[in-house]
Amino acid sequence: MAAVAAGQTIRGRKAGFIRDLISVSERAVRSVARDPETTIPALVIPVFMYLMTVGALEDFAESIPGLDYRAFQLPVAVLFAVTGISRATTVVADIQSGYFDRLVMTPVNRLALLLGLMVADFFLVVALTIPVIIMGFIAGVGFETGIAGILVFMFLAGIWGLIFSGFPYAIAFKTGNAAAVNTSFLLFFPFLFMTSLFVPQDQMTGWMSTAADFNPVTYLLAALRSMIYGGWDAQVMRDGIIAIAAVGVVSIGMALAALKGRATRK
Repeated sequence: MAAVAAGQTIRGRKAGFIRDLISVSERAVRSVARDPETTIPALVIPVFMYLMTVGALEDFAESIPGLDYRAFQLPVAVLFAVTGISRATTVVADIQSGYFDRLVMTPVNRLALLLGLMVADFFLVVALTIPVIIMGFIAGVGFETGIAGILVFMFLAGIWGLIFSGFPYAIAFKTGNAAAVNTSFLLFFPFLFMTSLFVPQDQMTGWMSTAADFNPVTYLLAALRSMIYGGWDAQVMRDGIIAIAAVGVVSIGMALAALKGRATRK
């Protein structure tokens, strides 16, 4: 290594939120390519659920006037693909190896530490929507809102996947246990099954219909479905965005609190 000239000052690279965010997200993005086992099941499950649900219920469901069941079920398949996908297992590996302890001893911005991971998650979940949409095209599903609708559809699905990832991160930071993180997907089932999963909400009865009224996924599904049929509806889109934001306040808040607790322990 060349000697430093007399009088020359060596300066470290400036730190800051943006630089920390880029550094953490670059590392997380690179780790995605090394972990294909985290993405393959994320495609197998929604394809399987879509084929089984449409195959079993299409004839029955389309007795409801005006219902295109293949289009109706496509957003459900997308949510199965993008929900619970995160780098939380990488966080667990870092905690168990001691890398995370060394990392939090540096001046790295704590918010950037979490958001950098979530940036990688966002790009991954958006990418996962593409093969599911292609499957929909093969099944004969079209988007009444055109190319713009497809992009908004992918963006909303990506934001939902990003927001929901706060739950596995919270579990990862709190427990440092991979098995606990892997069960975080189970949190999604009450959200999905207590909503308009199989039939439109106006066809639901009793307590299930009431539960769907208070379920944020009901409004997310409605927003996604409006991109496929029904056209642009400002109120439906607004309700979907509010639902995503409400879940985000809880999930990201939990993740940040768990990160703070893990970091201050060391």
